[in-house]
Amino acid sequence: MTRRGWALFGAMVVIWALPYLCIRVAVREIDPGCLVLARTLPAACVLLPLAYHQKVLGSLRGKWGWLIAYSFIEFGIPWLVMSDAERHISSSLTGLIVCTVPLISIVLAKLAHPHRAIGKARLSGLVLGATGVTVLVGLDTHGSNWFWVGTMVVVTVGYSIGPIILDRKMADASGLAVVATSVAVVAMVYLPWGIGHWPDHLRSETWLSIAILTTICTAAAFLVFFALIQEVGAARSVVVTFANTAFAVILGVWLLHENFTVGMALGFPLIVAGSYYATRKSPHEHELAATADPRPSA
Repeated sequence: MTRRGWALFGAMVVIWALPYLCIRVAVREIDPGCLVLARTLPAACVLLPLAYHQKVLGSLRGKWGWLIAYSFIEFGIPWLVMSDAERHISSSLTGLIVCTVPLISIVLAKLAHPHRAIGKARLSGLVLGATGVTVLVGLDTHGSNWFWVGTMVVVTVGYSIGPIILDRKMADASGLAVVATSVAVVAMVYLPWGIGHWPDHLRSETWLSIAILTTICTAAAFLVFFALIQEVGAARSVVVTFANTAFAVILGVWLLHENFTVGMALGFPLIVAGSYYATRKSPHEHELAATADPRPSA
């Protein structure tokens, strides 16, 4: 990988690790629906003019139905659910749960193409990853947290289905056009709620978290990730998911004083190893291909 590739990779590791921390801080004072609006509206104001200037919006012609579905499956619903869940579970646990998306993507791909075989390596990866999830959730979840961990399934499934829609229904559309329009659609839907429920006063740390989520973790993240895909390819770019999760755990423990638990220490390596083998392409077998996810993981 080139120096530019490593620089983009490092930037994405940091950018994708920040949302879990910032969401955890922001939802102490702001409603989850308002937070979704705060993330999408400014991003749309930045990305839509850029997409218009590059003349890529025309690539969405005839795809508006799928675009709206993608908007809410990938952004509108997962971002709302995740923000609500982070009121009750740690940012570290949230990030680790999202790390299971590659595993779920393989399962969904198998359900969509039951005739395709899953090789031994991928099957072993799925088992290993599932074991990691069981260890993580089993050791770190207790009481009412079970419900909020369960709601995170909505997030991981949404993040898994979104790329499938892109791959099958909008493969020839511009990634910038899709993202710019998607965040604009979500912002329009959440605008009435956001206006009616925006708090009268927010602390400076909440404003800072919202600013980071909007400018760095949403608008800038898309642009950097598109550049990373062009530089190293979609398959390699997926590795960012694992690296940023580890960094997200470090930030949660360091800045929010979250506990580094036995479940994290044992479950995370199993999930990473399982995801690696489950999404690894075999040169000798016709297996299910993992779909790269062109969006920030939070």
